[in-house]
Amino acid sequence: MSSVNNFLDLHSPAAPLAEQLRPQAIDDIIGQQHLLGEGKPLRIAIESGKPHSMILWGPPGTGKTTLARLMSRVFNAEFIALSAVLSGIKDIRNAIEKAQAVLQRNGRHTILFVDEVHRFNKSQQDAFLPHVEQGLFTFIGATTENPSFEVNNALLSRAQVYTLSALTDDDMSLIFNRALNSMSFRQTFTNEARQLIIAYADGDARRMLNMLEHMIIACENSKTDEIDISAVQNALSRSSRRFDKSGDAFYDQISALHKSVRGSSPDAAIYWLCRMLDGGADPLYIGRRLIRMATEDIGMADPRSIQVTINACETYERLGSPEGELALAQAVLYLSCAPKSNAAYLAYKKARAYVAKDKSRPVPMHLRNAPTQLMKEMGYGDKYRYVHDYPEAYVAGESYFPEEMPDIQFYQPTGNGLENKIQEKLNYLHNLDQKAKERKSFGKKS
Repeated sequence: MSSVNNFLDLHSPAAPLAEQLRPQAIDDIIGQQHLLGEGKPLRIAIESGKPHSMILWGPPGTGKTTLARLMSRVFNAEFIALSAVLSGIKDIRNAIEKAQAVLQRNGRHTILFVDEVHRFNKSQQDAFLPHVEQGLFTFIGATTENPSFEVNNALLSRAQVYTLSALTDDDMSLIFNRALNSMSFRQTFTNEARQLIIAYADGDARRMLNMLEHMIIACENSKTDEIDISAVQNALSRSSRRFDKSGDAFYDQISALHKSVRGSSPDAAIYWLCRMLDGGADPLYIGRRLIRMATEDIGMADPRSIQVTINACETYERLGSPEGELALAQAVLYLSCAPKSNAAYLAYKKARAYVAKDKSRPVPMHLRNAPTQLMKEMGYGDKYRYVHDYPEAYVAGESYFPEEMPDIQFYQPTGNGLENKIQEKLNYLHNLDQKAKERKSFGKKS
C-alpha cells in the first residue's frame, strides 16, 4: 500500500494508518481463526456465496467493520454503513431508500452495516425488521455489548450471532510487523518498547495502530533514532484498560472478582481488583460489591467480614485514590481468606419464598405487644415467657411461629468458621426443646 508512506506527511489528508492497513481479503485478516479458519462457521458462510443477516459481537478493534466490508466485496453487494451513535430514524429511512434504488436500478443486493447497533433503541431496531424479512438487504450489526441484552429479540431471531475474540499478543505482533513493513522510516523499536505498545493496546488492533502512528510522528519530530520504553511513555499518555463501565467487560470482571473471593483465592481476587481499578471502575462500586460478598458468601461464618468491608468503604471515602484503594485491597484479601457460608443467604431466600406463597398468618397472642390496659385485657402478651427468667436465657419448647404453622428450618449452618459453633449451639437448644416436648407429652398422658 504505497499510500501508507504518506501518513508521516503532516500536510497529507491520508486516512489514518488503521484504515490504510485494513485487510482487503479474508485471508489477510489476522485473528478470529475460530470463525475464519478452514471449515469454521463464518468462513463456510462466506464461501457459500449466500449472504445472511448477522450480529458481530466482540471487543473494539477485533475486525467487525473489516469483516462487513469484505463480505460486501465477496458478495458483490452495495455497502451502506450507519453508526448507531450518530444516526437516527431519518438516516435509517435514507439507507432503506438507497437500498431500494440500488435494487431497482441494477438488481444489486445491499449489505446494511450498523456499527454499535446496541446504541439504537427498540423503535430504531424495529425499523429494520420488515426489510430484513423481505430480503431488501442483508443486515450486519456490530456490537461490543452482549446482544442477548442489547438487541431486540425479533431482530436477534433473524440474525446469526458470531462472537469475535480480543486479539492475542501474537496476533498484535503480526499486525505490528505488517505496519512496519508497510512504512519507510529510520527508527527501530526495542523489544521492550514493542511489547509495551502492544500491552497498551490491550487486544485492540485499531488502538495499537493509532498509537504506532502517533509514536512515529512524535519520534520523527524529536529526531529519535531508537524507540525505547522511555520514548513510548513520553509519547503516549497512559490509556485505561478496555472496558466500558456499563458494558460486558465490566460485569465480566466484577464477576471474576466475586468468584475469586468466593473461591478463597486471594491472589486472583486482588488481581481482578487491580484490573478493575486500572480500567477506571468506581472504587465505591467495588466496595458495595464487597459488602454483598460479605453477606452472601461469608455471612455467619465470619460476621466481622461485613464490618471489615464497610470500614474499607468509609476509609476510601475519607482518603480517596490512591491511598484509599489499599483499604479495599485489604478487604478483598480478608474476604478471600475468610471461611465461607451462604447459609444466611439461602435462609433469607427460603423465608422470602415461603412468605410470598403463604397466607398472612396472625401474630400469636403471647408474642403481641401490650402497651395499653385494654390490650392486656384482650390477652395481648398473655403467657409470654421472658427468656431471662429461665436457665441459660432460653425457654425450652417455646414456639415463635404463628399458630398452626409448622416449625421450619430456614437457616442451616454449614459448619464452616463460626457457624461450626453456631451449629453446636443450635443442636444443644434443639435437644432442650425435645426434652421439654417429651415432658409435656408425658404430663398429658399421666
